[in-house]
Amino acid sequence: MHELETERLILRQWKSDDFEPFAEYYADEATARFVGGVSNRDQAWRRLASLIGHWHLLGYGLWAVEEKESGQFAGCVGLWKSPGWPELELGYWLVPDVWGKGYATEAGAAARDFAFEVVGSETLVSYIDPENEPSIRVAERLGARYDETIELMGFGPHRVYRYPRP
Repeated sequence: MHELETERLILRQWKSDDFEPFAEYYADEATARFVGGVSNRDQAWRRLASLIGHWHLLGYGLWAVEEKESGQFAGCVGLWKSPGWPELELGYWLVPDVWGKGYATEAGAAARDFAFEVVGSETLVSYIDPENEPSIRVAERLGARYDETIELMGFGPHRVYRYPRP
């Protein structure tokens, strides 16, 4: 698994200590709303195992995000492309304690560059619920532009934000 560093963050492999904040995030409707909905602890465990498995199956995936200074788990950012998923997706979410610090943009830029430069992807998108305005702003700061709205595999309508190749 590739580990990435930015000015303030480490994008790293998942650790067992990440499960508690991960499960807390998915237990709260306010935070889990735009990332597949609320999960109980068992469902959260399966979600986390799925993220780890994605790396082993495809050689890329979503990283755990850690603040360099504090060592605090800050969220999740990276790439997703399961069977049937329309295109390689850049996804991101952060725990509320770090909202408003620009971490999603910072980590997202590293993941975007990894998709094009290391994975060699020809396309990259973010699928964003139309009501998720903070996520839309992050995608736009990362250079993505609205392309279309699709029905995303049982998750309802999602806007497709397309990232230009560098």
